[in-house]
Amino acid sequence: MKKSMSELNALSQEEFASFLSEVFENSPWVAEQAAAGRPYETLDELHAAMLRIVKEAPNDEELAFIRRHPNLATRLSVGENSAKEQQGVGLDRLTPEEFEWFTRMNDTYMEKFGFPFIFAVRGRTRADIEEAMKVRINNAVDEERAEAIRQITRITRLRLDDLIEG
Repeated sequence: MKKSMSELNALSQEEFASFLSEVFENSPWVAEQAAAGRPYETLDELHAAMLRIVKEAPNDEELAFIRRHPNLATRLSVGENSAKEQQGVGLDRLTPEEFEWFTRMNDTYMEKFGFPFIFAVRGRTRADIEEAMKVRINNAVDEERAEAIRQITRITRLRLDDLIEG
C-alpha cells in the first residue's frame, strides 16, 4: 500500500526503515540512515538523500553495495523486487541457450569489473539488455562503476515511485 510523504515522515524510525528497506538491493542500511534525515518534503528530496548516503559511504562500502545486486537472468534466489522486475522483461522464461548466453556474459562481466552487470530492466526489452551487455563489457572499470550507480539510481527511483504517492 502506497504512503504519502507525510505518512512516511510520521512513521517511527524502525517503521520508516522497514518500509523502505528493499528499495536499495540488500542494503537496508540506506533506509536506516535516511530515517535520521527526516522530514522529507518530496519524493525527489528523499531519493536524493538516499543516493547521497550511498555516495558518501567509504569507497569499499560503495563497492560492496554494488556487489550486493544480483546477476540478471540468474536462477539463484533474488530479492522480491528484482524477481518481479526481471519477470516483467521475461528473464525468468529464457530458453536454455539464452540462459547460457546470459550466464556467460554475467561471468565475463563479473570477471572484468568485479561486480554484477546492473541494468534497470523495467520498461526495457530483452534485446535492450543484451545490447547493453555487449556494449558495456568494453567500458573501463571506472566508467562502468559510474554506470552501475546510474542504473541503481533509476531502479531505486522506480521502486520509490511504487511505494510513495506523488
